[in-house]
Amino acid sequence: MWFKNLYLYRLPKQWAVDPAALEEQLARLTLQGCSATDPRSIGWVAPRDGGALIHSVNQQWLLSLGVEEKLLPASIVKRFASDKAKAIEETEGRRIGRKEMREIQEEMTLELLPRAFVRRRSTFAWIDRGNGWLVVDSASPAKAEEFLEHLRKSVDGVPAKSLKVIQSPSAAMTGWVAGGEAPTGFTLDQDLELRSAEKATVRYVKHSLEGEEIRQHIEAGKVVTRLAMTWNDRISFVLDDNLQIKRLAFLDILKEQADGQADNEDERFDIDFTLMSGEVAQLLDDLLAAFGGEAAAAV
Repeated sequence: MWFKNLYLYRLPKQWAVDPAALEEQLARLTLQGCSATDPRSIGWVAPRDGGALIHSVNQQWLLSLGVEEKLLPASIVKRFASDKAKAIEETEGRRIGRKEMREIQEEMTLELLPRAFVRRRSTFAWIDRGNGWLVVDSASPAKAEEFLEHLRKSVDGVPAKSLKVIQSPSAAMTGWVAGGEAPTGFTLDQDLELRSAEKATVRYVKHSLEGEEIRQHIEAGKVVTRLAMTWNDRISFVLDDNLQIKRLAFLDILKEQADGQADNEDERFDIDFTLMSGEVAQLLDDLLAAFGGEAAAAV
C-alpha cells in the first residue's frame, strides 16, 4: 500500500473519534453498485477484500471510497436519438423541435443505460489521528474533494481543513531554486515549472537547475509553481504551489526494508502501509518546517 499522490487536509491532533463509531457511520453509506438506470453510484468499500471499512494498523487508518460509473458516451446517445428523431419525422411527416429532441435524448439515455459498461474506481485515504492528517491518494482536486464531501456526508462533524502554511509555497520554492539550496533534509531534483504573472509558463524536465537561464527567468519575475525534490534519499516527489504532492516514489532503500518480512499478502500489505505512513508523516513534518510552520487558523 504505497500512495502515489498526496492531497493534504488537517485534522485536530488526537482527534477524539471512536473507530467503532466511525465505522458504524461509514456503514450507512456503503457502495451499492449501479442499478439498471443509475449512471453513477458512490459509497464506502473495504480497503482489503473481505475486511472492515476501516483498515487499522498501529493506530493508522486506511479508508476507501468506491465509485461506479456507467460508460455511455454522449456521441452514442446523440446517434441513437438522431435515428429515432429521423424515424419520427419520416413516419409523421413533421420536424422535431429542440425541446422534443432533448426529451428524445433523455429517453434514449434511460434506454441505453442498462446496456452500458460499468467502470469502478477507488480512492484511498489515510487518517493519522495522532499527527492530525487526512491524506487522500489523488492527483485530482475534484476526486479529493469528492472523498471529503462523502466523508462529511457519512460522519457527523468531520473537522478536516485545507493545509495552510506561513510562507507562500511558490515564494519558498522560488527562493530555493534561486539560491540553489534546498531546505534541511531535502535535495532539489531536475523537474521545474516557472510561471509569470501573465501566466506564461516555462517547464524543465530532467534538466539541471543550476544554469543562468533559470535565474534569468526568476529575475524577470517568474515564480516556481512545480518543483521535483527528494527527501532524505528516501522519497522523491513533485510539489506544486497548492501544496499538492504528486509522483510520490518510495526509493529502493525504503522498500527493501519490507522485503522478506511478510509471510503472506495480508502481512505484506500491513507492513507496506506501516512503512508508508511512518515515512510520509516524517516527510510532512519536515515539509511544514521548510515553509516556516503551519499558519494559525483564522478566528
